[in-house]
This record gives sequence, structure tokens and C-alpha cells, in this order.
Amino acid sequence: MDPISNLIVQIKNASDAGKDMVTVPYSRMKEEILTVLEKEGFVKSVAKRGKKIHKSIDVGLMYDTYGPRVKGVKRMSHLSKRMYGGVKDLRPVKQGHGVLVITTPKGILTDAEARRQKVGGELLFKIW
Repeated sequence: MDPISNLIVQIKNASDAGKDMVTVPYSRMKEEILTVLEKEGFVKSVAKRGKKIHKSIDVGLMYDTYGPRVKGVKRMSHLSKRMYGGVKDLRPVKQGHGVLVITTPKGILTDAEARRQKVGGELLFKIW
């Protein structure tokens, strides 16, 4: 069970089904990933719900005139095979229409922010 894969697939499937919102179990890593996706315009809103053990995150999905904003996702680093990349390895996703989300010593960043800050890290997933 990979929680990050479950998160991105739930977002993709819910947006393909035309849902307005999806609820995922809370973790700090998921919350940081979702705030990055919200800043990049892939999700509309991120809201924490619940207390202590029963925390969850409500994710509002975003649509444009052509359909869901999230067209596809691809998990890069798996639990069994981690993938790391330096600054020189980070290339634009789908000619700049997508985003590569990576974990760095400076937090969870997109590929463009990581290139700007000149830092590499573990490649989590691509979203377009």
C-alpha cells in the first residue's frame, strides 16, 4: 500500500467521474503535496477535517472547459524502487503543461521551483 499513489489515483479517478470533491485520509506529507497541487492549479481547495485519529482532507477538484484539470498521473518513485534526480535531470513534463512533484531538503517542490532553488531530490510523481 503506497499512500501517495493512492492519493493521486483517487484524485484522477474522482475527476474522471465528475465528482466535485474527494476525501482522503490525513497525513502531513499528503497535505503538503495537496497544497503544492493547489498552488499549481490542479485542485481547487484543500481543507483539513476532524481531530486526532479521525483526521481527513477534503480535496475540491478543478475543471476547465475541456473537462477535468487532471488528465493523467504517473508515479515515478515506488516503495521498492526509489528514483532520485539532481537539478540537471529535471526536465519539463509534457512540454510545460504538466508538473513533476519532488521531495527536497527544502520541502516538497515542483520541478520548476527545484530548478530555481538549484536543489534535487526524490521524484514522487508527474501530473498533467
